[in-house]
Amino acid sequence: MGSQLGSAGLMLVNSLINIYLFLLMLRFLLQASRADYYNPLSQSVVKITQPVVGLFQGFLGPVAGRFDLATLAAGFVLKVVSMIAIFMVIGVGMPPIAGLLIAGVAALANAILKIYFFAMIVMIILSWVAPNASHPGALLVMQLVEPIMAPVRKVIPPLGMIDLSPIVVFIAINLIDGLVVGSLIRAAGISGALVGL
Repeated sequence: MGSQLGSAGLMLVNSLINIYLFLLMLRFLLQASRADYYNPLSQSVVKITQPVVGLFQGFLGPVAGRFDLATLAAGFVLKVVSMIAIFMVIGVGMPPIAGLLIAGVAALANAILKIYFFAMIVMIILSWVAPNASHPGALLVMQLVEPIMAPVRKVIPPLGMIDLSPIVVFIAINLIDGLVVGSLIRAAGISGALVGL
């Protein structure tokens, strides 16, 4: 019974860390897509993640350009440290450093792909039920997915009222997730559940 409670506690902690990693990568993607910084939802994400990101901004510097390296580093270090802590608590000992680093990269890639996956679903639903929605959440989703949708729309323009680009992006997300992230996790030799899958 005690080991089951301990295991459930570890899974809960791992899930909370993965949710925070999700928010960190959302912050990274909002910056990369140049989404509205003053949107209330953007501000909430920044406030929640700033305590951790602030630690890394000290030596990586403020955001320069589209890619916020401090946020990326914060997510990577948080995930790797959490995996080490979980391995130590369950008594397995320290896993190989190379495996941890690969698993850290896989966790970041997985979080980014999940954000795009869910954002695409929200965008598609919004296009059906509220195509001209002005809610801050709807605007943020549109700003988030536009950088990955625009290049696809150039290659596959809408056919009348039907836009096939979301289907292509969904297929690409699933391929990258299956091939790249799956390969990284196999190379890391660490459970996918621990990485965040």
